[in-house]
Amino acid sequence: MDFWRIYYMEMFRLKRTVQMGVKSLWNHRLRSLLTVLGIIFGVCSVIAMLAIGEGASFEAQEQIRQLGANNIIVRSVQPPQEQGASDQTSAVVEYGITYADIRRFRETIPGVSVIVPGRNIRTDMWNRDRRIVGEISGTVPWYPEMTNSPVVSGRFFTEEEMRQSLNVGVLDRALAARLFPLDNPIGRSVRVARQYYRVIGVIDDRNQGNPEGDSDQVSSGRGSQYRMLIPLTAARNRFGETIVEQQAGTRSMERVELHEAIVQVHEQDLVVHTAAVMEDLLDRHHRQNDYEIIVPLQLLRQAEQTQRIFSIVLGSIAAISLIVGGIGIMNIMLASVTERTREIGVRRALGAKQRDIITQFLVETVLLSATGGILGVILGVTIPFFISRFADMATIVTFWAPMLAFTISALIGVVFGIYPAIRAANMDPVEALRHE
Repeated sequence: MDFWRIYYMEMFRLKRTVQMGVKSLWNHRLRSLLTVLGIIFGVCSVIAMLAIGEGASFEAQEQIRQLGANNIIVRSVQPPQEQGASDQTSAVVEYGITYADIRRFRETIPGVSVIVPGRNIRTDMWNRDRRIVGEISGTVPWYPEMTNSPVVSGRFFTEEEMRQSLNVGVLDRALAARLFPLDNPIGRSVRVARQYYRVIGVIDDRNQGNPEGDSDQVSSGRGSQYRMLIPLTAARNRFGETIVEQQAGTRSMERVELHEAIVQVHEQDLVVHTAAVMEDLLDRHHRQNDYEIIVPLQLLRQAEQTQRIFSIVLGSIAAISLIVGGIGIMNIMLASVTERTREIGVRRALGAKQRDIITQFLVETVLLSATGGILGVILGVTIPFFISRFADMATIVTFWAPMLAFTISALIGVVFGIYPAIRAANMDPVEALRHE
């Protein structure tokens, strides 16, 4: 019985203390609101900044994943011209990966399952009087599966069509929308130079490199904003292997057999080792550094590491505002202790213990920080939604971000409220009653 009597007395004492803390905060509503704002904006900024960082990292990692974690990409790169070579406008610059390199990959490297060679030619494409400057990409029938690029309409060309070098083409979505804004492109024709290509499909091309379609990057096989994919044999037969470009009265000629090759490895654990073997093979048979090897798996791991560092940095920067909010709470509570010195003295004279005074002030600081934490979580979850909706940016609010921000805000309320509470409890009751 004594245990339950003591328990009920302590609960009544705590309830009374909480009621007094709430009443004190309500009597100073404006001051309490201004104090809470620091915590609100601190919690909100932590959640919003982490959401923006997570969204940006997810988009970057998703683009890398679309290249394939088991894939290795080899691209031709034009080496820097030697001094005085720029005057030789009639000379043919020969560089890049070759069909012989592809054969060596197949014959000498174990674990290589599929290879997708590619050749890119920048040119004009016509649909009647509608002209688009884009890129013709010669590739192979298994291109969609290797690059995770689904055919959204029609079909992709077959091995038989590639063997016969037929003039068939698959447009990417952007090119289809520009050349055929009102019509269904399937079955229509696209003119390139004097050749007509029958459109058999539309693809969501995930392997496009440069969205702006820069000519220098296109010549290196890095993609364009508008692409039409045709059989590799047709590209080789129709355009040859020498690319002639005329700009501002000058002419440049390049001989490139392949601009790109995507190599798929059986096991993900062998990707990095296979890339090193490929680089060794290319180094042996190329006199100049006219290629680059891209390993999406390594890029993905680097992106994940960068994301972790980025989240820590953003969270740390945003957490500073929470600390500032905590300092604001301490400042207000110290001022409150000074203002309420006589009230503290009266309570001590009526029998209140030091722990009661400490509890009262801790209750007030925790209420301030908890209220600010809840409002900050609501605002922090809402802001990323509006950013995604109106700024067209990906944002991801993870479960742990609001929990972490709210927990920190509550801890800040306790930590920054301890000193004012102890200072109030240690006042001499006699001196407190004399305070005016």
